[in-house]
Amino acid sequence: MIVSFDPPLPDADLNRYLTDIERAMLDTGLVESVAARRHLPVPGEEAIPALIATAIVQIAVTGIDALAKAFTAPGLHEVIEHWQSRHPYKVAWANHEPLA
Repeated sequence: MIVSFDPPLPDADLNRYLTDIERAMLDTGLVESVAARRHLPVPGEEAIPALIATAIVQIAVTGIDALAKAFTAPGLHEVIEHWQSRHPYKVAWANHEPLA
């Protein structure tokens, strides 16, 4: 999950968002692990006309069915709605098989 807040969040808010998303995903009981990291900016990337990440959230699941079920969990929707109402953000997805 590639997350982009514009304008950027203060560090404390971004930390809280990442903690909230991680906890909500784990609480579904359908994910194997969740890892969230901040985007590392590179000079000149702002000239690229694409979504620039604020953070990356990697969610490991047993399969696409588990991922789909995880995103129907009410607790996750509460977290998403909470943050979207205060700090709207965009999300891009990159679902893939495990990388070697």
